[in-house]
Amino acid sequence: MNKFKEWIFRLVAIFQSVKDENLRWQVANQDQQTRLKRTQAFAEKNLADELKKKSIQLEHDIALLRTKNAAELLMFKTKCKQDIKDYKQYLAALDQLKLSIQTRYAHLPEAVAFTIHHHAKHLLNNLWEADSLEKKMHCEMRLINFMTAVHDDACLPLEGDSSKKLPEKTLELLQQL
Repeated sequence: MNKFKEWIFRLVAIFQSVKDENLRWQVANQDQQTRLKRTQAFAEKNLADELKKKSIQLEHDIALLRTKNAAELLMFKTKCKQDIKDYKQYLAALDQLKLSIQTRYAHLPEAVAFTIHHHAKHLLNNLWEADSLEKKMHCEMRLINFMTAVHDDACLPLEGDSSKKLPEKTLELLQQL
């Protein structure tokens, strides 16, 4: 039984020496552990402050983007409304030109006046659907030339030139296509 006691005492002594060594290490490194804890707490606080600053900056940036997008949307809607108004005015002008041709050249079949009107609408739609400024300008010039020809032809009978039985300039432009 003595051996058992001896073995227990040795085990307790080893356990006690490990605890003593651990305590000595704790005491020797207590300042360093305290500094590490403070440094960790300071780093966590700095990180939280930095995250808060970034969060505020992001909220500000989002607010600016919302304002900018709202302004751009309003401008786009206004532009679209104006485009629709302009388009309607163009269509009304084309209808007037069609009526002028029908009135001035009453002997023409209605289909000719409708064909002229349809072609003018086609040119107008090409202008509206053009995706580049260069293309828009080209389409606009074609529409202006066509409408000018129609107008000139519609005015000829009013100027006393009754020898013209057909809107020749307009029909010539139609044949070029």
